[in-house]
Amino acid sequence: ILTDVLSRFGIQVIAIGNGTASRETEEFVVQMLTKLPHVVAYTLVSEAGASVYSASKLAGAEFPQLDVSQRSAISIARRLQDPLAELVKIDPQSIGVGQYQHDLRTSNLADELQFVVESAVNHVGVDVNTASVSLLQYVSGVSPQVAQNIVAYREEHGKFRRRTDLLQVPRLGEKAYEQCIGFLRIRDGDTLLDNTPIHPESYANVNRLLTYASLYAGLPDGAPEEISMEERLRNLPLDSVAKQLEIGEPTLRDIVEGLLRPGRDPREDLPQPLLRKDVLTLENLEIGMELQGTVRNVVDFGAFVDIGLKNDALVHISKIAQGFVLHPLDRVSVGQVVTVWVAQVDAENKRVSLTMVQPVPTATTKDEYIPKA
Repeated sequence: ILTDVLSRFGIQVIAIGNGTASRETEEFVVQMLTKLPHVVAYTLVSEAGASVYSASKLAGAEFPQLDVSQRSAISIARRLQDPLAELVKIDPQSIGVGQYQHDLRTSNLADELQFVVESAVNHVGVDVNTASVSLLQYVSGVSPQVAQNIVAYREEHGKFRRRTDLLQVPRLGEKAYEQCIGFLRIRDGDTLLDNTPIHPESYANVNRLLTYASLYAGLPDGAPEEISMEERLRNLPLDSVAKQLEIGEPTLRDIVEGLLRPGRDPREDLPQPLLRKDVLTLENLEIGMELQGTVRNVVDFGAFVDIGLKNDALVHISKIAQGFVLHPLDRVSVGQVVTVWVAQVDAENKRVSLTMVQPVPTATTKDEYIPKA
């Protein structure tokens, strides 16, 4: 059945939850992949909080005909597609935010987690024509009620074509509009600027900048008419241009970045999820072997990294970087893709020690490598 589904729908990536029986599932999937005519990869996805979501009222409203296990599977797959849009549907405290979480005062933890989620959503930006109520309500200036009104207006009148269309949404006043609009995007709309983080109050400055750039003489060799606006913007001396146009330099840099990369998602600059096609075992490991892994947990004494084994491997705090590290969180974070080297393998206890400091070959014992000093 699995091979038929993969072939019929042209599936390219399989998302496997990292919970119970994930490694057994991984081995099963790898066996199936060898029978396919096309290349399919898989990756492990954190399923923290998936069970909480699947039993929630929101999940019941989204998928009323499906049982909780099917809802969990959909949530895991969506986390691979757009993790932010999916994780906002879950109470941040249910995701698991690290050591000592339950030692903190609940109200303080909730406030801090709320702030972190809002910061992430606003930094990435939200497509107002596809975002759910769960995602929209984390945008600065958008209350849960206004988020519902935006979705209801969109369903009744169709896609938003311009940012100013949002002023027609009930209970979204001018003050709230000014606060939220810079974080909302409209793809394939009437105005390219509406698909950038540039706030509408800066649109006049954008026009002034484009006029200046079209007349700018300090360009690379070539006929002026043959030089694209993109090339012109890249070669502008922003410090002096900011003074001439009387625009703050940080604001000007943000404008140029928005013009050069409309629709940019800052997450695109981050390492992509690790896609695998085979199962790694302890027998495959060699001391000094270089691997790519994903940080799954950070504790006071180090970080646990998923390198494809059944159990996560430990990078001790002393091996996270050269020199003194006060706390592992100063160098790594959960979800970060890191390059590691195998430092020690304990086959009897099925434990692996890693180092993030590139080792150098030495005349040491067979079962350990010495990192660079």
